[in-house]
Amino acid sequence: MSNQRGWTAEHIPDQSNRVTVVTGANSGLGLATTRALARKGAHVILAVRDEAKGRAAAERLTAEIPGAALEVRRVDLADLDSVRAFCDELRADHARLNVLINNAGLMAPPRRLLSPQGHEVQFATNHLGHFALTGLLLDLLEAADDPRVVTVSSPNHRQAELFFDDINGDRKYAPMGHYNQSKLANAVFGWQLHRRLTAAGSRVRSLLAHPGYTSTNLQTTSPAGMVKFLFGGMLLPLAQSPDQGALPTLFAATEQGVTGGQFIGPGGMAELRGAPRTVELAPRAADAESGRRLWDLSEEFTSVRYAFRATG
Repeated sequence: MSNQRGWTAEHIPDQSNRVTVVTGANSGLGLATTRALARKGAHVILAVRDEAKGRAAAERLTAEIPGAALEVRRVDLADLDSVRAFCDELRADHARLNVLINNAGLMAPPRRLLSPQGHEVQFATNHLGHFALTGLLLDLLEAADDPRVVTVSSPNHRQAELFFDDINGDRKYAPMGHYNQSKLANAVFGWQLHRRLTAAGSRVRSLLAHPGYTSTNLQTTSPAGMVKFLFGGMLLPLAQSPDQGALPTLFAATEQGVTGGQFIGPGGMAELRGAPRTVELAPRAADAESGRRLWDLSEEFTSVRYAFRATG
């Protein structure tokens, strides 16, 4: 796929009668993604950790887009019990789900932050929570028309490694090193999901996206020290807006010509900004052995086993 010059949110096809879950939907990229989909008629479920902030965001969007079909539901992706409760409640009210956008993320917090299940919180939030969420909602996706899972990674996955012998940083923890690990885990998961869905003959498409360098509270909420100084301050003038940063995700979630396994990112210099296009997935993200090990580990940590079925 070539660089989609001029592709904007206005090119999103009609999303009427399509149900989409967006994690981390109350701010930044998630809010921009939700806004663009709601404008095109999608029924968007804002999956948020802070329900009050989610409701405030939904109220602002409804003021901008009269008649917008929005739901706010609480989920703390770092807490696997919360993920299961979210999925149980969603299933009680919805028989199908067209798109799941695994967007929420956490960047470079101190090591003292652990998930309720005792996992390093970036790995728990950015990867394990989304692994569990996708597996628990797979049947709703399989029941829908043109179903897709879009997992948001980062160019940082190309400089990362999976610390299988110390996945939670118990012995050695580097805030950005473990952030990069979580983004590689996103990439490995998205590719492995594509492979397994394809092997099962499923219609569900798994795609990956990244936003380039975008100004959001990701760079300012949890990082400290030099990471916050660089990404949340000194380099911010180079960042694009959340509306621009959301375009690769929106392209992956809505464009008719995409195929499972594609990685969509900005087409500009160093993938920092620009119109969406297919970008390179690091070879280690598609490594079969690493994929198997991460999948098995994720099943062990989450107790979620995927039930793939043919839907073609």
